[in-house]
Amino acid sequence: MEIALWLVLVLMLGGVYVFWRWGSRSRKATELADARAEAQRWYERLGGQLMNLHGDAPAVRQALADAGERYNAAGSQLEQARTPHQFALARETALEGLAYIRAARTAMGIDPGPELPPLAAARGAGMLTKEREVNVQGQTYRAGPQPGDRTPYYYPGGNWQGRPVPAGWYSTPWWKTALGAGAGVLGGMLIADALFSPAFADPGYGYEAGYQEGFQDGADYGDNNDGGDFGGDQGADFSGGGDYGGGDFGGDFGGGDFGGGDFGGGGDW
Repeated sequence: MEIALWLVLVLMLGGVYVFWRWGSRSRKATELADARAEAQRWYERLGGQLMNLHGDAPAVRQALADAGERYNAAGSQLEQARTPHQFALARETALEGLAYIRAARTAMGIDPGPELPPLAAARGAGMLTKEREVNVQGQTYRAGPQPGDRTPYYYPGGNWQGRPVPAGWYSTPWWKTALGAGAGVLGGMLIADALFSPAFADPGYGYEAGYQEGFQDGADYGDNNDGGDFGGDQGADFSGGGDYGGGDFGGDFGGGDFGGGDFGGGGDW
């Protein structure tokens, strides 16, 4: 009797395990099929757009060339994909290509079409809102939110060397030429610092604007608080020629970086 009971229990547990395994395989198969279909859908849409768009303007030609590169790359990824993650990468590549298609349509002066799902690589990168022109190592670099003869290279946003690069139009694809080692990487970092500092995704916002806002906030705070104890008790410390008056703090701000150097000498700021 006990043997029969144990046998029934083993058979029940075996049945549960087989059912669980079947369900797990079925879910994985469904997930894989869905990922393949999603990637294939965006890949085919990219191919259709490439076939129907043509333009002679430099910005249009460049955007379409970049879209074509993504199309070829996505096709290769689809052929080799065996997992949902690999199909997701192919989908991302196809979406990047479609972002370039939207850029090309914008450069042509036509409706860019419906919005795309956000690119994973561009998450948190933002976009350019104002034109920017900087000089780095004797070469001029430009960037802005709109295409033009001087900014024919579109970038959909992403990260380069751990630094966010906002979506927008650039005078040269410095993120490509700086993919090597040594001087190329250093040059790319200098360009990124010059273009996007200090206020990321809005390079037209500089030190002066930030200073004015901070000054106004400080003035408002002082008016509302009547200058009370802070003005009396702390005035001696700040005006008595100590560390803040003629010492370290005064030296750095008076004749150092902020006085006659980067901020005071009429450089990028």
